[in-house]
Amino acid sequence: MHLPKAELHLHIEGTLEPELAFALAARNGVTLPHADTEALRTAYLFEDLQSFLDLYYALMTVLRTEDDFAELADAYLARAATQGVRHAEIFFDPQAHTARGVPIATVIEGLSRALERSEEKHGISTRLIMCFLRDQSAESALETLEAARPHLHRISAVGLDSAEVGHPPAKFREVYERAGELGLRKVAHAGEEGPPAYIREALDVLGVERVDHGLRCMEDPDLVKRLVAERVPLTLCPLSNVRLRAVDTLEQHPLPAMLEAGLLCTVNSDDPAYFGGYVGDTFHAVHEALGLDHEQLRTLARNSFEAAFLDHDEERRARYLSEVEAYAFD
Repeated sequence: MHLPKAELHLHIEGTLEPELAFALAARNGVTLPHADTEALRTAYLFEDLQSFLDLYYALMTVLRTEDDFAELADAYLARAATQGVRHAEIFFDPQAHTARGVPIATVIEGLSRALERSEEKHGISTRLIMCFLRDQSAESALETLEAARPHLHRISAVGLDSAEVGHPPAKFREVYERAGELGLRKVAHAGEEGPPAYIREALDVLGVERVDHGLRCMEDPDLVKRLVAERVPLTLCPLSNVRLRAVDTLEQHPLPAMLEAGLLCTVNSDDPAYFGGYVGDTFHAVHEALGLDHEQLRTLARNSFEAAFLDHDEERRARYLSEVEAYAFD
């Protein structure tokens, strides 16, 4: 759990624990449709991605002010620090907030307040990644990018998330082209519920540098060869995959085969408040369920720093990698 690692696939809205949700609801005069924190935890039983997203977006109503977003991010960073995280690249979904009347500036400024003090307070360097909701229109994504322009000095990359099936990456070609022109890095969810073709499309049409999830690449041997040859990082989320029925059990997860194939895999927590574990918990779970040995865990940690957007701070990357190599397992 304490092995130094970077977390590269983390939705900040998915770190909203029931206790904080009720505290923010009380502060903002929001009534939640659950009696208490235990009733809310019971609701965290999902049949599929869509049933999860329905609850996920419903609970966001408690997030209203800069203080709310700062408190949410700080709570995540405090937990992450106890689980070995040294660097975190954090997703946020502005459209989910602007659609209910929360200005994008409120979201970004609140999150940034926590991120800017993260290294001093928690020992974690950070990046912020703005995601577009793929089940919304391409025009909405373009409007969101334009609204974020005054704040781009706080944002490192763009991403693409939410319901995948029926919303191919090519739908967002224009906004990704514009993001690239603005100097933003590019990632996208692909190959979680969607087919391997979505992974190819994310690479070839959107020009992504990392694929979020990507586990269905294993259905396409030629795609696997390409991902290995091009060293394209995959940000896997095993606990999420089980909870959302992408795989039936953790013991059946393809992670060992993916490592054996030479894929640049990383392990992340996705939406840890909902899926039963933060990233250190996830490392422990794959160690136990999949029989990954300590050197395979070290490889996953090493991969996480190699895949991180630290190109302008190679000294920091080297320092983190040296921490991984020096780590002594119990």
